[in-house]
Amino acid sequence: MNSDPAETARFANAPVHVYSSGFGMLILAGLVVVLGSVLAGYLMERGSIFVLMQPAELLIICGGALGILLVSNPRRNLRVLASAVASLRWRHGPDAEGYLAVLRLLYVLFQFSRRAGVAALETHVETPRRSEIFRPCPQVLRDKAALDFICDSWRIGIAAGLDGGEMERLMSLDLEVQRSGRHQPARMLGTLADSLPGLGIVAAVLGVVVTMRALGGPASEIGQKVAAALVGTFLGILLCYGVVGPLSTHLECLNRERTEYLHAIRASIVAFFHGASPMVAAEAGRRSIPLDLRPSFDVMERHLRRAKIPAFHPSQEHREQDAEEAESAAEA
Repeated sequence: MNSDPAETARFANAPVHVYSSGFGMLILAGLVVVLGSVLAGYLMERGSIFVLMQPAELLIICGGALGILLVSNPRRNLRVLASAVASLRWRHGPDAEGYLAVLRLLYVLFQFSRRAGVAALETHVETPRRSEIFRPCPQVLRDKAALDFICDSWRIGIAAGLDGGEMERLMSLDLEVQRSGRHQPARMLGTLADSLPGLGIVAAVLGVVVTMRALGGPASEIGQKVAAALVGTFLGILLCYGVVGPLSTHLECLNRERTEYLHAIRASIVAFFHGASPMVAAEAGRRSIPLDLRPSFDVMERHLRRAKIPAFHPSQEHREQDAEEAESAAEA
């Protein structure tokens, strides 16, 4: 099977980034484009920027939104939401090189397990940061969620002697719980976005009430109050569809990418526990990668073949156990 040399070099040599501040700048740039375009169009229509400065309307909308968050969510949910929004500055989904790197790590785990036995992996998954297998993959070590998903699955699989079916059910359960937990902040932001137009209408209605009290006064004063009321509706709609709604969608996209990443890990590990060879198990993981990020089989094979499999050095406990088994066999 032939491969494109440029594609091979791209997957084999490019650095893997799990987190990047560039994506936070991309979100900021998008918000600047949205708000700047609206404001520029308004000014082109010879609108006055001072008319949009309505602190009372902004207080009604933002204060109401904050109150809705406090009423509808317990403290635990608020902490999760704050953490998720803060992570938007640097968090993004795995790229193509990230997928190839984790497949390489899993392939080394599989090969080492085949040579030394599954039990020999116990020390590696217990202390991955000191492991010869995990240390060559710093991008996985930096990704705590993926590292825990891999190590915890191997740890329970070794300790309980799980077969492929049991491992698949356990990892699928973990995957679903993580997906549900990551979906929660996006759902909270989506609910908040849906409430913002209503709060804008509330602000507008209150502005109309104030305007009705001013009837009979100067026309300029009535016009200013009507404009202030309309600004409330404008702010509610803009914050909904131009700020909070897109942030909710962005979180959903990140959650989907994270689920796809963990699903590829799960597919590969489950295939190995079902008895597949290391290369076939890695191929199961590759087939689970989204098409736009999936490397070709030839690229993956070339990358995996260059992986260095650590030598197995049995511990004193293993040597004593082997000696006891040999002595028992001799007596028999």
